[in-house]
Formats: sequence, structure tokens, C-alpha cells
Amino acid sequence: MVEVRNGVGRRTGAMLAVTAGLLALSDASLATNQSRQRQECRNANQAAKHEGRTAIVDCGAANQKSNSQCRHDKRDTKQEGRQQKRDIKY
Repeated sequence: MVEVRNGVGRRTGAMLAVTAGLLALSDASLATNQSRQRQECRNANQAAKHEGRTAIVDCGAANQKSNSQCRHDKRDTKQEGRQQKRDIKY
């Protein structure tokens, strides 16, 4: 057996335990931030999809534009949502 003098081994062990704990906490907070960011991106994307569907239905109901113009409006709406998602993510 190795004899520990003056508690040096205990202090070293305690410091290792504290360091490991801090690393675990930092990883957990990073994972939480990434999870929150993913959720925000997902919400932005889903909102854009919903707005796109609403835009094409409203466009068709109002009969103000041609079908291709309505599709173009929907495409633009979804693209704006994708850009919002990129802004959140990066």
C-alpha cells in the first residue's frame, strides 16, 4: 500500500473530483443551450410552414392572383422562415 503523507493524496483526489464535477456541469449547460436553440429553430420553422399554408389558402380564397403567384408567395414565406432559423442557429 502507498502511504499518504499530510493529506496530499486526499487533496489531489478532491481537486480531481471538483474538476470533474465542473466539467460535467459545463457539458450539461451546453447541452441545455443547444436544446433550447434547436427548439427555437424548430418553432420558427413550424411557424413559417403554417404561415405559408395560410398564405396560399388566403390567396386562393381572395382569388386576387394566379396560382403560380400564390405558390411564389408561399415559397417566399417559407424562405423567410428558413432565414429566421439560420439567424437563430448561427
